[in-house]
Parts: sequence; C-alpha cells; structure tokens
Amino acid sequence: MSRIRVIIMGAAGRDFHNFNSVYRGNRRYEVIAFTATQIPNIDGRKYPAKLAGRLYPRGIPIFPEADLPRLIAKYKADEVVFSYSDVSNQYVMERAALVNSCGADFIMLGAGKTMLESKVPVVAVVAVRTGAGKSQTSRRVCSFLRSRGARVVAVRHPMPYGDLVKQNVQRYATLDDLQRHNCTVEEMEEYEPHIVEGGVIYAGVDYAAILRQAEKEADIIVWDGGNNDLSFYRPDLTITVVDPHRPGHELSYYPGGTNVRLADVIVVNKVDSAAPENTDTVIANVTRVNPSALIVRAASPISVDDPEVIRGKRVLVVEDGPTLTHGDMQFGAGTLAARQFGAAEIVDPRPYAVGSIAATYGKYPRIGVLLPAMGYGPEQMKDLESTINQVPCDAVIIGTPIDLRRVVVIQHPSARVQYSLEETTKPDLADILAKFLKDHAPRLSRRKGRTLRR
Repeated sequence: MSRIRVIIMGAAGRDFHNFNSVYRGNRRYEVIAFTATQIPNIDGRKYPAKLAGRLYPRGIPIFPEADLPRLIAKYKADEVVFSYSDVSNQYVMERAALVNSCGADFIMLGAGKTMLESKVPVVAVVAVRTGAGKSQTSRRVCSFLRSRGARVVAVRHPMPYGDLVKQNVQRYATLDDLQRHNCTVEEMEEYEPHIVEGGVIYAGVDYAAILRQAEKEADIIVWDGGNNDLSFYRPDLTITVVDPHRPGHELSYYPGGTNVRLADVIVVNKVDSAAPENTDTVIANVTRVNPSALIVRAASPISVDDPEVIRGKRVLVVEDGPTLTHGDMQFGAGTLAARQFGAAEIVDPRPYAVGSIAATYGKYPRIGVLLPAMGYGPEQMKDLESTINQVPCDAVIIGTPIDLRRVVVIQHPSARVQYSLEETTKPDLADILAKFLKDHAPRLSRRKGRTLRR
C-alpha cells in the first residue's frame, strides 16, 4: 500500500514535535516537507537525518509557507498538517481553504496523539496569546513548589533556531549555559529568569528525549508553554493564562481556545491595568466554555530600576519582540512604565530602523512606535543595537524579560522594567498548588522516599 504523503506547516516548534511523536518511524506516512513561517531564517534548511530517523536518510526539506500550493502539486501531497500556534481562527480556516482548494486534506492533530506521558507529575502553564503573562506565572508556580521541598524542572516550549542536532536536548542551569548554547535574545528572555531564580530549565527539539532526561532530576515537571501552544506533556494540572487587554481572543485564537477548555485553573492576568469591563468579558467567555475551571484574578505590577531616567524625558520603548509581532500587542511593560513614571514622549523608532528591524516593521505594521527586541541571531542583534543607538531620544525603556543591556550596547541612558504576578483573589495559586501536592503525595513519595511540605 502506498504511503500517505504529508506536508507539515510549522514554525520550528510544534511542527517538529508533531513529526517526532506521530510520523517519525511510521511507515504509513511519508513526510515530504515542512513549511515555515512566523520565525525568520528557518526556511531553506532541513530537518536533519540524524533527528528524522531511518525512514528519512536525507532529512526533510523546510520551505517557506508561501510555496505551499506549489509543494502540494509537485509532491502530490495527500495531507497538510497545521502545526503552529498563536493565530486567529480565521487565519487557520483561510489556510484550510487554501489546502483544500489544492486538493489535499487539512489536518489538525489533537492532544491525544501529541501529549507525552511523564513518570512524574506535570503542571502545565499555557496561555491564550503570546504576552498574556504565562512566563511569570510559570516562575511563580516553580517558586512555590520549590519552597515546599520539591525538585522542580521546567521544560520550555521549543525555540530551536540554530543547529537542530546540537539543540536536540538542552539543559540550562547557569547563565554560562546561555552563552554555551549560543542563545538568541528570544531564548534568553525565557530561560534566564528561571536560572536567576535558581531553577533548571530544558528545551530543544526532541521532547521525548528531553522528558526522559528531565525525569531523572525532577519530582515535578512544569511545562512552561510558549506561543499559546498546547502542552507537549500530559498534565496533571493545567493552568491557562488569559489577557483582558485582548478580550475575545480567549475564544477566537488557535489553540488558545483549546487551552481554555483544557484548563483546571484560569488565571485572568493584568486586572490592575485592564478595563474592568474587559476583565468581566473575558471571565464570562471562559466560564461559558469551561464552567468547572477555577478562576484566579491576578495583577501584573511593574517596577523600574531608575524612574528618574524616564520622568519628563523623550523615551524609546523597547518591548518583547514576539509579544508585538505574532502576539499582536500594541503595548507592553515598557509602555506602561512610560505612562506610570511620566515620560514626556515616546519617540518613533521606525525612521531609524535598519536591516531586519526595518523588515519587521514592514511585516508587522501594527507595531507602531514601539521597538520589538528582535534577536533571532547575531546579525539581527546587531541591527537591533544599531537601531536603538540611532534613535534621537533622551532615554531607553527596556521592557524585555531580560536586561537587554547585557547583550547589546545601549549608548543612551536606560531604565529596565520588571514585572511579576500577584493574585488578587482566593483560592490563589499557592492554595491550588498546595492541594495539588496533597493529591499527588503518594506518587511523589515514591520518588526516592521524599516527603514534601504541603
């Protein structure tokens, strides 16, 4: 019987996981190509033979998504598997219409086939959109569990933008590990905060191999989800973060709507800065589709290391890149700091953008007067540095999760913004996690006879 010919649409993350967990080694299928979007510099490469397995001795080519109709026709593809996230339901169905019109079936894999089973309990922290506040929620979960004596290992949604073989299984426990693995700005933004708080975090390409290694040193694994994707591991507790700055997106984005329905706990973040009516809308929406989930309201307060750098000044605001690009946000922590600490003006960086930064504005015109901290490799980091230093401003507000001054030279005076998660209702995450430890006490006690504080 002839093999089913498959193309996987992706963005260097969920696509590789879907291949590894469903198609690799499965003789019923032949994956003939990946397509890539969202992330620069990933198309034109190959998923390497060393990772693809014995059925693919020459690896699998990765093409731009714009080539999809040509690829379906050239390779006579039977199925196209949609495998990336943080996109609107409208966007998904437009791709479905395109694929169907080219004669192929449009496939979306669910949790049943793609979530891997763990030997240790798993807490999954996911979100409905990029920039909702998932990262600080993950760190709060890790911090609480560690305070109760648990050995916690975080596993981050993939960001394999370099050599895929070298990045197959990556462990980060020190800041030196970031340099050793040649991390991009986007990777450092996710890994560094865990390391600074004393945690260990894994990421990479093959999440079954990552899981087996993480289980060796963990009592509990915390899935630190990214790009509003589903967890790659089957959770014992799912915490979904929603954002009242984008009301309605909790139901109209993929797979954010799935995360809402899978949630045991829904954290409604940013209630301190969102309009009350937007918070009410979000709570009504998530309650309607998942009435059994616990609702936790939370604030996301900000602090600045030097407010006087901002007060009365013409400032350049640098925000987290993915939050502004495929996250569609038009402000972030840096913008809130500019307002709160009395900046005179936010300077428009677009006339001074160079290279790939200028191209980012062309692709995402809704970004406006903010500067996305794009850093997918050394060349783009140089473009970011040049753009920052060419903007005629009095000061720079750094709204990124890491201190950007550590990786690029900023010639202007600067102030760094930090933000955290503070629950405002009961039960809060501490209450919920204490119950989680109690419920899983027998399973945890079998981990080398350990007894955890509840």
